[in-house]
Amino acid sequence: MEIALVGWSLALTVLVAVGVLWVLDLQGRLRGLEGRFEHLRYQEGEEASKIPTGPLSAHLSRMNVKTERLARQAEAMERTLLRTVQGVGMVRYSAFEDTGGDQSFSLALVDPEGDGIVLSALYGREETRVYAKPVTSWASNRSLTVEEEGALQEARRRVNPDLG
Repeated sequence: MEIALVGWSLALTVLVAVGVLWVLDLQGRLRGLEGRFEHLRYQEGEEASKIPTGPLSAHLSRMNVKTERLARQAEAMERTLLRTVQGVGMVRYSAFEDTGGDQSFSLALVDPEGDGIVLSALYGREETRVYAKPVTSWASNRSLTVEEEGALQEARRRVNPDLG
């Protein structure tokens, strides 16, 4: 029985020694990797550009190109958006006493700066007339009717709801 106990003790001692050697080897490898990482992390100048960066760097470069392209597209869309019609206001009314049903209308179409046009269509029994007046900075150099002013104010509220 003592021989079996000695055998087991010897086997366990060998396993522990192998385990200790393995842990020491792993610690040495870890120290080497940490040193290489620190070298890569803090290297400056031309030396840094010669370091092989691998697929991660290539992926990062592709992502930077895509991000720059998306930023340019967003800027172009923002510039375009500033010139688009964003405020629409319409007022319907009866322009003449002999016609009913509010067939006439005034329609304001403006961008966020208040530049655009006011269209008015006056419906009569015999004919319909259409008028267009320019608008710059929420005002026109032509006199606006009450209905045209109302359409312009409605368009302004749609562009800037805080104006109430």
